[in-house]
Amino acid sequence: MSAANVTPVPAPAPLDVVAIRREFPVLSVSVHGKPLCYLDNAASSQRPQCVIDAVSDYYETTHANVHRGVHALSQQATDLFEGAREKLRCFVNARSTREVIFVRGTTEAINLVAQSYARPRLQSGDEILISWLEHHANIVPWQMVCEQTGARLRVIPMTRTGEVDFAAFKSLLSDRTRLLALTHVSNALGTIVPVQHFIEEAHRRGVPVLLDGAQAVPHLEVDVQALDCDFYCFSGHKMCGPTGIGALYGREALLAAMPPWQGGGDMILAVSFERTIYNDLPYKFEAGTPHIAGAIGLGAAVDYLQALGLNRIADAEHDLLEYATARLAAVPGLEIIGTAPEKAAVVSFTLQGIHPHDLGTILDSEGVAIRTGHHCAMPVMEYYGVPATARASFAFYNTRAEIDRLVDALALAREVLG
Repeated sequence: MSAANVTPVPAPAPLDVVAIRREFPVLSVSVHGKPLCYLDNAASSQRPQCVIDAVSDYYETTHANVHRGVHALSQQATDLFEGAREKLRCFVNARSTREVIFVRGTTEAINLVAQSYARPRLQSGDEILISWLEHHANIVPWQMVCEQTGARLRVIPMTRTGEVDFAAFKSLLSDRTRLLALTHVSNALGTIVPVQHFIEEAHRRGVPVLLDGAQAVPHLEVDVQALDCDFYCFSGHKMCGPTGIGALYGREALLAAMPPWQGGGDMILAVSFERTIYNDLPYKFEAGTPHIAGAIGLGAAVDYLQALGLNRIADAEHDLLEYATARLAAVPGLEIIGTAPEKAAVVSFTLQGIHPHDLGTILDSEGVAIRTGHHCAMPVMEYYGVPATARASFAFYNTRAEIDRLVDALALAREVLG
């Protein structure tokens, strides 16, 4: 077929942000007498009414423990809980629900892999690779397991633009490398790491890969089969879902070979004083009564994000990122920290002569909520030689007008504190 006969695919319609904002109750509240301008989405996103209703409806009409009861409420709760697992399977394109483990969030998922996968396999002299760009949740668990086993933690350098140095990564890979643990999107700088290249290189050397996807799944389409990663971790509260719930994706063969991390109810098939027979996947890793309402709410969040379309979400947030970057770059004395060419909608910055904490306080008085501090990424702050940054992070429900309010509030801060 000639190019002239190909029917062009129409671009997806942009999001109706005005209508979307009406679906988030918190966006209509006031702070210090001013409308809330919430620009702290990398720390935790807000929730639409449908997610709030899903959690409320469960508690009002369906609450019972799952997997253990023959009565109607237990069966209904189990159906909702396992239905949420299937939604997550589709969301990241796992092969089976056996590969989707409910956890409290990204941090617990990484700790699970560190203790159940890595610890039994590591020996003195083995190496784990992470990058300088990581969140503390993808640093500390590996430090702990290295202390427990005698393994060594090696760190891939980053560049001044905030990217992971791929050439240095290749030079660090060795016959002693047992795991690569890498962020997909940096929470501190917004850098989108080209993880496919790292995965391909690691697999070429037989090294499995864990991805910290906490900042990726709310903003990008994630396909774990296409990525070919071995583990993928994410949290519900970053993606319009409840707090205290998240998921670990793992290749079934790897999960099946891993011992349980915690013991108790629901992760067993039979218990005697002589021995315990563990349950099948995924339940082997889900000891005790789970966060049922959280899982149901997370399933509702997945429905909501997929209905909007991750591509449309990415387009809307990229527009906000470009607008915010241009406006902030024009603020006198402001320096943007992290200028990778591929970024999620995060802008970290410093303002000359003003500590980020003081800056955040002035902005809060104007109703503008941003994050200030080290963002659980102290090595990143050390690399740039700053104690902290101010970080504005945007979601699809934010507007250019809110970015204008941020810039106006920064002008006030310069007037008051500069």
